[in-house]
Amino acid sequence: MRDTSRPDAADRAANLPPTPPELPELPPRGRESSKYDHGRVVVVAGSRGMAGAAALASMAALRGGAGLVEAVVPKSIQATVAGFDPCVMTCGLPEDDAGRFAAAALPLMRERVARADAVAVGPGLGRSEATSELVAELWKSLPMPAVFDADALWALSQLAPPALADHAGPRVLTPHAGELQRLLGEPPSRAAAADRPRLEQAAIALARDAGCAIVFKGADSLITDGSREARNETGNPGMATAGTGDVLTGVIAALLGQGLGPYEAARLGAWVHGAAGDAAAEARGTVSLTATDLLARLGSRLS
Repeated sequence: MRDTSRPDAADRAANLPPTPPELPELPPRGRESSKYDHGRVVVVAGSRGMAGAAALASMAALRGGAGLVEAVVPKSIQATVAGFDPCVMTCGLPEDDAGRFAAAALPLMRERVARADAVAVGPGLGRSEATSELVAELWKSLPMPAVFDADALWALSQLAPPALADHAGPRVLTPHAGELQRLLGEPPSRAAAADRPRLEQAAIALARDAGCAIVFKGADSLITDGSREARNETGNPGMATAGTGDVLTGVIAALLGQGLGPYEAARLGAWVHGAAGDAAAEARGTVSLTATDLLARLGSRLS
């Protein structure tokens, strides 16, 4: 990462904090490096009506530094997802009548993820028996690091809690309060979500028991792997808008693909994501901020 002892003009204008010295760092890039040296990320996401979620996560993975990104999506939305950014590769797989992945997609999905350095699962997947089975299989069997978000968290909540400890590779979960309650076997409740300290302790215990890292999203998001905890200091209320979580998923997947561990990728990803949101809020205001405003502002915090 860049030297932050002297914030640049853009940071001063946006009133952003300097990068904390304790943040994890990406390794420097060599002059002779190629796209294959910086991680191949596969994003398993999307359904009819939710093509944007797959696109946002995929574009964020590119902005997060991944050398190659492929969006694996239901076939009816492949062209739509491809149209967002020509730098994102796409693969369309079998779907059901509602435009969600069909069970027949699993063998082909395994082929697409086999070459990945990191995988992102969940944005815009939709909810069905088939998608639940796909998510459960990916959670259990993927040997490479993977981040699970959105509808993938709903699918994981259908499993018995001990099953979350059964996975073949490093894992990151990125729940908000309602999603965390489901993972804990509780019905989502605004009243229960207001007891943030209790849920934070539950997130720490879940991370420890499941052997994963968790970003418990919210104001001052908690990042934990069950033995370490940190609070994210960036971000603002304007980021409470559709799609920003998909961007976070893509960023974390990119950092995993570049060699960071789950806790380190979650910690750096949350900070970079929030800093991009703060820069976007400075330019757009918190009311008008959208998830796409974050994309162009991600890279300056990683270079």
